[in-house]
Amino acid sequence: MKKIYLGIFVLVILGLVFSQLPPVKSRLSWRVEVAKTYLRGVINPVGAVPTAKATNTLISLSSSTPEATPALSVTPTIEPTATGTPEPLPAQVSLSVPNYELQDMNNCGPASLTMALRYYGWDGDQFDISEIIKPIPQDRNVNPEEMVYYVRNYAGWLRAEYRVNGNLYLLKKLIAAGYPVLIEETFHFDEPYYPNDDLWAAHYLLLTAYDDKDGAFIGQDSYQGANQRIPYETLMEDWKPFNRVYMLIYLPEDEDELALLLGDDWDEEKNRENARQASQRATEENPDDAFAWFNLGSNLLYFEEYAQSANAYDQARSLGLPQRMMRYQFGAFIASFQDHRTEDLLALTKYALQRTPNSEEALLWRGWGLYQQGDYEGAIASWELALKHRPNYFDAEYALDFAR
Repeated sequence: MKKIYLGIFVLVILGLVFSQLPPVKSRLSWRVEVAKTYLRGVINPVGAVPTAKATNTLISLSSSTPEATPALSVTPTIEPTATGTPEPLPAQVSLSVPNYELQDMNNCGPASLTMALRYYGWDGDQFDISEIIKPIPQDRNVNPEEMVYYVRNYAGWLRAEYRVNGNLYLLKKLIAAGYPVLIEETFHFDEPYYPNDDLWAAHYLLLTAYDDKDGAFIGQDSYQGANQRIPYETLMEDWKPFNRVYMLIYLPEDEDELALLLGDDWDEEKNRENARQASQRATEENPDDAFAWFNLGSNLLYFEEYAQSANAYDQARSLGLPQRMMRYQFGAFIASFQDHRTEDLLALTKYALQRTPNSEEALLWRGWGLYQQGDYEGAIASWELALKHRPNYFDAEYALDFAR
């Protein structure tokens, strides 16, 4: 009998040791997360994104807004530039493909950025990046701002910028000039993670080639695999929910060339003005497009037009947004706070935290909503929890210093 107990004890010890090996620990951690997510969906069944507490008027830009540029197009070869003169591009371009990086759990941002940096000779991996901008594997989101921060501070010989309101022609123009483009787009799960899951999420993708004859880009996808074919129309549709954001890594000596390629979109404020006009047109062309309204809200927020931004987000919410939308984008929180819509802010952050309990951004803005409501202890607790889930989170540290 003693030998049996000893054998069981040895097996338990070996199992514990084996479970701590990085590959095994990662797989086990992922399985635990999947189980917790499903259980959370059973206890708190998913519903629609909450609508605004009051009905607001639709938005129209003032007459002083500069004249609109031509509408976005998905035609394959030539698109008007700002001057209306088309610039012909090669029908097919393929850049050298960096060494592939298969993402770890919730790590598409760092893994995709790794491949973008490797294009320029960087020799790190996704864990070098996530250690700085996403130190806890359960963190499900990395923002473009965080990836730009990493490049500027930890890949010193390189530079990075991101802009919004990209289009098909611009992507091809950049690739043709030798610049891979990192975008954030829609991802569709194969299987639900909880009852009534809408299967919608966000994903980063590095574009390295295009072919007009085939009507498709080639992307390095940290989840699906290297050299994935993405039809032009599919990419444009999947890119839309993220304000068609794009990120560029480049050498300092190439900055002047890149500025010429982007034209007035090189200037961040002009880029946002162009984006505001484009999203305004999109809402007029299709008033039932929730993503167009959401993008308009984000672009208005950039210019601190908080009431109009909140109204645009209201329209998006009333039309229906994906369940995980506010896991990745937080403009509706900020607009609600700045427009003193505390009830809306608390409703939105509660919903977001039901889907993603460890979202440091939702915890941050829920804290500000509680603070606005006079619940200072609740606000501090929310900010402390944000710091627990995202160590060294500056915005939460600032909030705590402000409150204390």
